[in-house]
Amino acid sequence: MNSGPTIAIGSSGPDVRRLQRILVMIKLLNSTGIDGIFGPQTRLALESFQQGVGLMADGLAGPETWNALPPDPKAPELSFGAAGKPVQALQHALLAYGGSGSPTDPGPLDGDFGPQTEAAVRAYQKQREIIMDGIVGDQTWWVPAGAAGATLASLAELTTA
Repeated sequence: MNSGPTIAIGSSGPDVRRLQRILVMIKLLNSTGIDGIFGPQTRLALESFQQGVGLMADGLAGPETWNALPPDPKAPELSFGAAGKPVQALQHALLAYGGSGSPTDPGPLDGDFGPQTEAAVRAYQKQREIIMDGIVGDQTWWVPAGAAGATLASLAELTTA
C-alpha cells in the first residue's frame, strides 16, 4: 500500500518526486523525468499506469491511484562518508554492473562509502553519461544500466516492483 496527497499538473515537491521515482521503477517514465515537477511527462506516465490497472485515467494521483501504486523504492541519496546496508547494496550493484577489476569495482563490500566507492560511482556516472558528482541520487540510481531495463537501484535490490 502506498499513500500521498492528491497531486496533479502544476504540483511540485517531494511527493511528486516520490511518484516519479515509482513511475520510473515500473518503467513508465524515463529517469530524466525525476525532477519534482508534475508536468506533461509525469501526467502521461500516470495516465498509462491508471489505465493499466483499471482506474479512471485522469492524470491525478489521488487516494485510489496511490493505493494501486507499488511501495516506494528504498534508494536513498548516498555520498562520501555514508555507511551501512544501503551503501553495501550500492557496492554490490556497482560490482554486478561492471565486474571485478572494472572501473566500477567499489572494492570491498563493506558498507563504507569511501574513496574506492566514490571512484566507482564516478566511473558509473561517466559510463552512463550523467553528471559525475560522486553522489548517488535519483539520476544515478535510476538511469538505465544496460540490458533488460536494469538500473543501479534494481541491481542493488532496492526496488519493490
